[in-house]
Amino acid sequence: MLSVINSASILSTNIGLVYEKSGISAVLTYTQPLFVFCLAVPFLKEKPSIARLMGMLVGFVGVLVLYLERVLSSILLFQPLAFLLLGAFFWAVTIVYYKKALSHASPVVTNMVQFAVGVILLSILTLMFEGFHFIMTGTYILIVLYMSVFASAIALTLWVLLLKEEEATVVSASSFVIPMVALVFGWLFLGEVIQLQSVVGLVLILAGVYLVNRKT
Repeated sequence: MLSVINSASILSTNIGLVYEKSGISAVLTYTQPLFVFCLAVPFLKEKPSIARLMGMLVGFVGVLVLYLERVLSSILLFQPLAFLLLGAFFWAVTIVYYKKALSHASPVVTNMVQFAVGVILLSILTLMFEGFHFIMTGTYILIVLYMSVFASAIALTLWVLLLKEEEATVVSASSFVIPMVALVFGWLFLGEVIQLQSVVGLVLILAGVYLVNRKT
């Protein structure tokens, strides 16, 4: 079940990414913590404190501010937005479902099974609609290896491990940091300029994560 939901999340998000610009895609993908907050209250009985709600909203506004210019430039394209929102919602469902039904299981075993079943499901869909096409270049192979080993196997296992030990709302709020880290890495390695708007977004994200994690 977790594999099916996760595959639906990946598929929906990637369809949206193909047709939508990166700014609005990032903002809509990181509505996931908001969905988690709404689902965790009734299904996981997590406390819906005002501080956590404010933290979620402030963190999301921070992501929105980071990408405000690109969001405004692409807001008129409506069709892919539903896929991005659906992907974020399914991502939230996987978090709550794991916490509710599978938190007793090993994170490593959970990811192994999840990826194995997911590969079968997505391969069938790919063969039905597109077929497999690989660009056999050194760069492409390195990117696939990085995504497979570091971004998937290692990072997602750590994510599930954190989810096993901590409340779903707290873990999901930490994902607001991802766009912030991407912005900083772009400045360090790509020479991108960090403007005042971006600094405001960074501060809001950090404030939101702090509010969610603050012990009351």
